[in-house]
Amino acid sequence: MIEHGLNGYFRVPSKKNTMNKAVIFDMDGVLVDNNKYHDRAWIEFCKRKGLSIDSKEITARFGNTNDEYFRFLFGEGLSREENDQLAEEKEAIYREIYAAEIEPAKGLIDLLGELKENNFKIGVATSAPTSNLNFVLEKLNIRFYFAALVDASMITKGKPDPEVFLKTADLLEVPASQCLVFEDSVHGVNAAVNAKMKVVALTTTFPEEKLAIANRIIKDFREITARDIQNLLNSN
Repeated sequence: MIEHGLNGYFRVPSKKNTMNKAVIFDMDGVLVDNNKYHDRAWIEFCKRKGLSIDSKEITARFGNTNDEYFRFLFGEGLSREENDQLAEEKEAIYREIYAAEIEPAKGLIDLLGELKENNFKIGVATSAPTSNLNFVLEKLNIRFYFAALVDASMITKGKPDPEVFLKTADLLEVPASQCLVFEDSVHGVNAAVNAKMKVVALTTTFPEEKLAIANRIIKDFREITARDIQNLLNSN
């Protein structure tokens, strides 16, 4: 279909052409610009445990699972039950801090609607626990946009391992080569590249120079359209 835009005529992605293409969103720093709230939650959590951690140490591990954070903080000796208890304690702090201020990333809702209208398959791939994923989807009322949801309970390896993205693509029934990922962290961008997927990086967490291997870098979702995504997926 041909439509007229501000700069002339352009071709709108057809539903037929996008039926087997997918867009996969990371959550933290992507669906929501929430990393400063995780910073505050980790610092408060560590304070309660008599530990010290700073924002640089936290940011360097964005994309890791909570288990990987806890190995950094406490060593290798924690049991599965202890890991789970600590994770929920930390995430409860985060949700309490963030609940009153949560909002979608700029341009997110419009882009989700455009992707849905053009028949892209859409998923979420996050290293966060199920409780945090449910918190974001319900607070923003966006669950209905997504055909697949993958969180920390469904993976064994954190980013930069590609497991979380490959699992999401499998659930969406779309080959990795036809998937585009939105990420904000260095680990996340590397995970998408390792999955052999196209990746668009948002500068919510890291500066552009740290994200240079991404196919495109944007400040927020107002800078990209479904047509742009179709073009990236069609490019070599």
